[in-house]
Amino acid sequence: MNPTQPDRAHLDEPLESEEADLHLQVAWACRILAMNGHGDFTLGHVSARGQGGEVHIKRRGLGLNEVGPEDILTINMDRKLLAGEGEIHLETVLHTEVYRVRPDVGAVAHTHPPFATALGATDVKLEILGHDAALFKDGLGIFDDTAELIMRPEQGRAVARALGAGRAVLLRNHGLLVVGKNLPWLVYTALTLERAVYIQTIAASLGHMHPMQADMVERLQPEKFQDDLIEDYWRYLIREARRAGWADGMPDGA
Repeated sequence: MNPTQPDRAHLDEPLESEEADLHLQVAWACRILAMNGHGDFTLGHVSARGQGGEVHIKRRGLGLNEVGPEDILTINMDRKLLAGEGEIHLETVLHTEVYRVRPDVGAVAHTHPPFATALGATDVKLEILGHDAALFKDGLGIFDDTAELIMRPEQGRAVARALGAGRAVLLRNHGLLVVGKNLPWLVYTALTLERAVYIQTIAASLGHMHPMQADMVERLQPEKFQDDLIEDYWRYLIREARRAGWADGMPDGA
């Protein structure tokens, strides 16, 4: 059986509250990423891991800015559709293969933001020039096996190996894959990486760069990157999306 074909026994079952909340969060994550430069026609996808190990992922055919909770599919780790209407993305193996090897990861995104994508097409490393880059003090993974679409499980496994224990991997001449322990962390990580590369691009054009000292980065880490701050940022980003007119079709007050 084609793994993308639905298991019809599940399609009419109502969503549990945990699933419904995850679908809403995935939709907000898609819109916030689009609002901040990660949109690319109908390309790019965001997912979250459910409590039962299932994957909740944006469906194919929509731009990140168009996604609502009803556009989230539920699939299993073999990419078999369990619930929802629509097709899964061709590169869904990027999500499932990372989830297989990273039990600490609760959310995954693959997008094509301009600055991180450009960095991935060079031999330049990310320098720790400020607070944003300090999130990536252990470096970024690089996947350079191919610039093709990642559609086969073995390709997804290779990307997962390149990611390692990190927060993000640059796909050479292709784009970016980011992970987080949950959706707020995922979105914060993706936005912070793009901003860090943007700042480095400006700094490199101005003159000699002065990265932060390693001991300063270690002292900064526990102060800067706290769960309660990330939750504050997440709520702010949703408010900002509403103010900017990116909440069309989204539930009120959520």
